[in-house]
Amino acid sequence: MRGLPLFFQPLVELTAQFDRFITGRLWLKVLIALFLGVLCGIVLGPDLHWVSSDNVKIITAWLALPGQLFLAIIQMIVVPLVLASVVRGLAANNNPLALKQNGIIAIIFIFISTAIAASIGIMLALYIEPGNYIDAGSLIDAEVAPLTSTAVSGFPGLSELPDKVSALIPKNPLASMASGEMLQVILFAAVLGAALLSIPATQSKPLFDLLGALQEVSLRIVSWAMLLAPLAVFGLITKLVANLGIDVLAGMMIYVVTVISGIFLIALLYFLVAKLTWQGRISTFITHVRELMLLAFSTSSSAAVMPLTLDVTENKLGIKADIARFLVPLGATINMTGTAMYQGIATVFLAQVFNVDLSLTNYLFIVTMSVAASVGSPATPGAGIIILSMVLEGVGIPASGVALILGVDRILDMCRTAVNVLGDVVTCTTVQFIKQRNVMKT
Repeated sequence: MRGLPLFFQPLVELTAQFDRFITGRLWLKVLIALFLGVLCGIVLGPDLHWVSSDNVKIITAWLALPGQLFLAIIQMIVVPLVLASVVRGLAANNNPLALKQNGIIAIIFIFISTAIAASIGIMLALYIEPGNYIDAGSLIDAEVAPLTSTAVSGFPGLSELPDKVSALIPKNPLASMASGEMLQVILFAAVLGAALLSIPATQSKPLFDLLGALQEVSLRIVSWAMLLAPLAVFGLITKLVANLGIDVLAGMMIYVVTVISGIFLIALLYFLVAKLTWQGRISTFITHVRELMLLAFSTSSSAAVMPLTLDVTENKLGIKADIARFLVPLGATINMTGTAMYQGIATVFLAQVFNVDLSLTNYLFIVTMSVAASVGSPATPGAGIIILSMVLEGVGIPASGVALILGVDRILDMCRTAVNVLGDVVTCTTVQFIKQRNVMKT
């Protein structure tokens, strides 16, 4: 605490509030709410016919209101939170060379792990073949039929690449913030932070103080949103089960099991990397990140648990502040291994459902798009569905096929977020390990 710059002390003090959430077993309340939501959904659902469909729509709409408020608050605050966190994370790095090394190591690790995750998803879906257990006609309207004759769009041509690259630089940062283009927001924050470091401290201090206040206010709002987490999960799960019914959920069970198996494999790989890069017992590491992953599971948002991720990495795992403060906000936005794995499984699953043959080029396209799209996705609930629509259109599957998996996506989104946050922590341990090895060599 004493070694941290003054502008970080309010942030560290604010993490004490999240410690109180854990002490109060918020995650346990969320899991109980999840279980009660399933039971309530069964009671209201079409299987028992105890409540008319019109009344079910009214009841579930009101029950889901806390969940909709929760999602709206998170989406409202994620852009200012990421902007302030990235700029102030850069401010913690007084050494530009160290900042460059941290960023390069982290980006290489994130890109490789995301590509591996997407490949795991594709291989699992090809092995288990969950799409063969689904009758698409019974779940989707006829107008959502597959466009098997659609030409694969493939990769952008060489003539298009300059435009793609230049589009990454936000011509209007405020417009990028308003539309939620997180990659452009991060690039703007990085440029702003680098520029602030290059001018005298007396001139940059007022803006740093302003961003510090913005960060603290954003985290305060997130902490308020966390109070809604149990009610949010209860209402959203109740609406999910009540509208779909047990039969539809059972029919999708193989697909759900496939995705959860992929998430389990990625988590095992992350724990293996943590065992190699963190100086301590792996059982201790699991103990430290267990409740963080449970809260990430309950909120479905990497941004919502960002203060707790910072607390775990710095105070419990011993990650240096200049590494954690820069990589955790960055990882919450671009480190989406669980999401990339989900893209691979979901795309192959829908291709099997609609009898669309995928070639090796298609699979390479899926991996590439999963990595690229995950980098620019917001750290908020439901982002995976938006990315999936882009991937589907690229391999000749209509984006309307998302309707088939939309019902169970809420549960899977919670699982994906847990492994995404685990990836943020392991990225920090990996970067610190590699830097320590480089120092020892020199």
